[in-house]
Formats: sequence, C-alpha cells, structure tokens
Amino acid sequence: MTLCRAWVSLLVVFAAMLCHAQLNTVRMMEIGRNALYFEDYVLSIQYFNQVVDAKPFLHEPYFFRGLAKFYLDDYTGAERDLDVAIEKNPYVARSYQLRGLCRAKMDSLATAENDFRMAIKYDPQNANVWQNLAMVAMQSEDWEKASRVIDSLLLFSPRNSDAYLLRMQVSMNLKDTAHAMKMVGMAVDYDRYSPEVYDARAIMYYQTGDYEAAEKDLDKAIDLMPARSGSYINRALVRYHMNNLRGAMEDYDMAVYVEPASFLAHYNRGLLRMNVGDDNRAIEDFDKVLEIDPDNTLARFNRALLRENIGEYKGAIDDYSRVIEDYPNFEQAYRGRASARRKYGDKKGAEADERWLLKRQIDIYNKGVDAFREEYSADNDKTRKRSDENIRNYNKMVVADDSYSNKYTTEYRGKIQHRNVFVELEPMFVLTYYQDEQELERLANYYKPLEELNRMLGDAQDLLLTNNERALSEMEVKYRFDNINVLSEFVSKDSLGTRNLMLRALDCYLVQDLEASMADLDHAIAADSVSWNLYFVRSFVRARQLESEGIDAVDDVGSVTNGQVVGPFGLDYRLVKEDLDRVIALVPDFAYAYFNRGNVSVKLSDYKSAIVDYTRAIELNDRFAEAYFNRGLARMYTGNVNEGAADLSKAGELGLFQAYNVMKRFKYSGRR
Repeated sequence: MTLCRAWVSLLVVFAAMLCHAQLNTVRMMEIGRNALYFEDYVLSIQYFNQVVDAKPFLHEPYFFRGLAKFYLDDYTGAERDLDVAIEKNPYVARSYQLRGLCRAKMDSLATAENDFRMAIKYDPQNANVWQNLAMVAMQSEDWEKASRVIDSLLLFSPRNSDAYLLRMQVSMNLKDTAHAMKMVGMAVDYDRYSPEVYDARAIMYYQTGDYEAAEKDLDKAIDLMPARSGSYINRALVRYHMNNLRGAMEDYDMAVYVEPASFLAHYNRGLLRMNVGDDNRAIEDFDKVLEIDPDNTLARFNRALLRENIGEYKGAIDDYSRVIEDYPNFEQAYRGRASARRKYGDKKGAEADERWLLKRQIDIYNKGVDAFREEYSADNDKTRKRSDENIRNYNKMVVADDSYSNKYTTEYRGKIQHRNVFVELEPMFVLTYYQDEQELERLANYYKPLEELNRMLGDAQDLLLTNNERALSEMEVKYRFDNINVLSEFVSKDSLGTRNLMLRALDCYLVQDLEASMADLDHAIAADSVSWNLYFVRSFVRARQLESEGIDAVDDVGSVTNGQVVGPFGLDYRLVKEDLDRVIALVPDFAYAYFNRGNVSVKLSDYKSAIVDYTRAIELNDRFAEAYFNRGLARMYTGNVNEGAADLSKAGELGLFQAYNVMKRFKYSGRR
C-alpha cells in the first residue's frame, strides 16, 4: 500500500511538472506573438527560440520565427525555419504560403509556385494564395498561365476586385485591350470605394489616349484617398500630356508633400521646373533624386545642365565628368563639359573635350550615321520607364516600371490596426526607460510627482513619460531579463514591497510579458491602494494587453476604423478607464492621465467625453501638442471641422508636424 502511494505521489509530481512545462511553453508562444504583433521582431525571435529549445517537435514556433524573419527581410533564414515547420507538420497551408512568399522575394519562382500550389491543396479557397500563384506566372511572363489561375480564382470569388485588376494587367500584356477594359470595369463595379480601381482604370484610359477620362478617374481616386502619392503622380502625367503644366506642377507638389522621398515626383517636377526656367528649384529636386538614387546618371546630367546655367561651373564639370565615366561616347556631356570648363577658365580641359568632339564627327562622317544610330539613340515616346538607362532620354518624364515582384499579397502585414485607418490618434503616454528620438526637438514631458517617484526609486534608471516608445536592442532585452531575475529575488524576500513589484512589472511590460506585468501590478495595488503610479502603469499595460488580445497578431480577425475597436473587446477598456479615474482622483493635475483617458473614450466611441478630457489636459499644459492633435481629430469626427482644424494647426505650431498633413488630407477629401 505504501509503495502504491509512493508511485501515485511520483505520478502527481511528474504530471505537475509536465503541466508547468506546457504552461511555460504556451506563455512563451503568447508573449512571442505579442512581440510580433507590436513589430518587435528581434525580441519575438528570442521567445520563439526558447520554445524551439523546449519543444523542438512543434511546428508553430518555427512558423512564427520564420514570420518574424520575413518581416526583417531575412528571407533565407525564414525559408529555413519554414522548411522545419513543414517537416514537423506538412498539412498547414500557411507554412507553404509564407515559404512561397520568401521564395518569390528571392526570385525562386518555380519553387514558389510549388509552395503556393501546396497551400491551395490544403486551403483551396484562400484568395491570397491564388493571387500569389498568378503573380508568379506574371513575374515569369507566362501570361496564359496567369490568366488561367485568375479565372479559377474568380470562379469562387467573383466579386474580388484585386483579381479583376490582375486580370486586367494580364490582358494588357496579351494585347487584349478590350478585355482589359472590361476587367477594370468589373473591378470598379464591385469596389466603388477603393481608390486602387480608379487608379487602374485611369492607367487604362491613359494608355489608350483618353486623358480626360483618366483625369476624372484620378480625381475620384484622390477624393477617396488624398494621401496616396501615386495618384497625384499619375494625374500629373495625364495633365502633362494635356499640356496643363500648372496642374501637373501642383500635383507633383502634392505628391512630394505626401511622400517626401518619391523618386518619380522629384525627377518629373525637376524636369518641369527646368522647362519653365526655375533652375535653382529644379536643382533641389535633382539633388533629392541623387540622394535617393546616387547612381542615377540621367538625373546627374540634368543637374549638370542646370548648374552650368546658374554659373556653378565647378559643380557642372564634376557632374559632366561622372556622366562621361558611365557613358564615354555621349557627345552632349563632352559638349557641356567643354563649355563649362571654358567658362571656368580651364582652357586646356575645354580644348581636350573639343578635340574629342571633332574626332567623333570625323568618325561619323567616315563610317556613316547609321553606324552610330543604335548607340544611345532615343525613342519617340514622351516618357520613359524608370529602369530605362538610355542617357539620351534624360529629358523625358519618368513612369514606374511594370514590376510584379513587390505585389505579392499576404494577410501578414504587420499591425492589423493600421488597416482601414484614415488617420491615427497620438498614442497613450507610458512610463518607460526608452523612447525614440524625435525629428524635431520639442519640450520634454515633465511632471513633478514623477521626479519625486524617480528619487524614491533610488538607483533604478529614471523613468520617462513618452508616447513615442521604441523597440529594445538585443543588449537592452538581455539587461531587462537579468533585471527581472534580480528583482524577483527582492520580491521573494519582501512580497509586499511595491517598489520592486512595480519595477518588475515595467520590465515584464518591456519584454512583452504582459500577463506577468499585470499580476505584479495587481499584487502591488492590493498592498498600496494610494500610489498614483501603480494605477497609471496598470492602465497602459492593460491597454496594451487588450490590444494584443483583441486583434490577433497574424490571423485577420479584426480591424480598427477611425480609432474604434471593432469586436467584443470595447467593454474591457472600461477597466483601463477605471484605473485612469483613480489616477486623476489621486493626482488631479496630471495632464497625461486626462490625455490617456481621452484616448480610451475614443476607443469606446465616446467622443464628447474624449474632447472634455483633452481640453482639461490642455488647460493643465497649454503646450500639449498631442492633446491639441487628438482633440482636433475628435472634433472632426463629431462634425466640428473648423475647431478641429484650429486644434490641428496649433499642434503643428507646437512641433507635431504631421498635423499639417492631416489637415491637408481632410481639406482634399472635401470635409472642410
């Protein structure tokens, strides 16, 4: 009997150990997926490494580690992890889908196609996979195969506008313009509120020479989504063909405003400015082009011409020389350099260039013009593709290449709350040790009780108030894990010491272990119910936890529209609000608590309460740019456009420069 009891006891202990190991593995997976959702990919990989070490027979940690590597553009490493995931469980469609994406990104199209076909085998109605299979065929320029794949997709997804747009591109490459126009018309019929379909139809009209119809469609696309630089660039090109140079210039200005690093907008605007004699500002555009693409010889030649025009001969000579290095038989570069050298006082250099030109003319005379016709000869088109490196096309407007390699689709695109969002609120303020550097120097977020709290914490690192958190480096993550172990020893000796509990909760928050962070904060608040900082920290940790739980890191199960959570999770935000209510009761002059409570009210669609809280935050700190920004958005959402615009203007004045972009977007969408 005693022996039996001993065996039972051993089995119970062993079972408990197994349950504990399982729990830890599940927790590690959960925390890793949290980190993945919040785009902290390096940290998420470390968590998945732990799961792989503990349970190497599971396929999921390999899949998610591969996904994190995919986000980091480590396609080779991701492919290796997905190989293992598929080996562990060969019946999961998403593993083949993601591996296919990795292989397509590495131009291994045959193996990518095999993976997409395997994904379809296990998930036959996944539209993303079918589209990617079509993209492989398009990238391989197998247009007949691409058309068959898309036609198969449309059998079970007949209202899929993306599929119709792909079919349009295939038909254009098959020279079937009528069918292409029919396909884009179907896309517009099924998705009238998507700017992409109007952009696509505008391109069709443009290619057939119907510029007025193209302009109308681009007007519609811009009205639906004013912050798309591509629509402005396309409309500028249409207007250029209609000889509406002023309108084209305005569109390029808007494209640069929306996307300051747009190669096409800067290059084409530089050409327009060059044509109207605005040489100095044209040089600024070509400077930007060369900053984006330092090896762009055509832009360098344009800048050389402009520099010579304004008397900057040394710079012009340098640019002409670089062009000649790349195109040693380009007569215009020698002619320009000879002229610039003579004006600069380099008579010997100018004569050398002129001798080369004379020799070139003699060669053409002796051999005939036809012998040189193919060398750098220009075509008759008014535009050129960006990939066109023919130097004689230097003065032609640039259009984008027909590149299919960047058009593969996946449901795994980073934070899902970024979808379907017109503009985003400035996020909640948190206490942390790390923040991103801001592009413009602004006032530090100061609160005297926080200074007192940092003094009370003693030798711990000073806490900062910020809503501009940054991901931790590998060394910082290691330090926080080590610190958790140190603090755990202190907590074990003094379980009621709220200082160490709060510090450990913050470290757990920083490494995305939100459940452990909440447990420490609950414990600390049970021991000390009058410390404002504990409630404040718990409020933003709970908000982060709700965000990660409410919208899964990889499964497309929810969205955020205009700051409102779609789904059953809104009620839980009331717990966040209760913590902030308690903070405000304890420290009624804490502007950041009112700001955060305003954000929670927006989550709950209570815009009036949000406006009241943002207003109180501004009363306490009249230079609170983020509060002006969010109050401006809240007012606009409730129809008070004029006061909302005034708030956004004030936010921009105080250094939150994105406010001006938001104002522009509201203005161009007809909401002013």
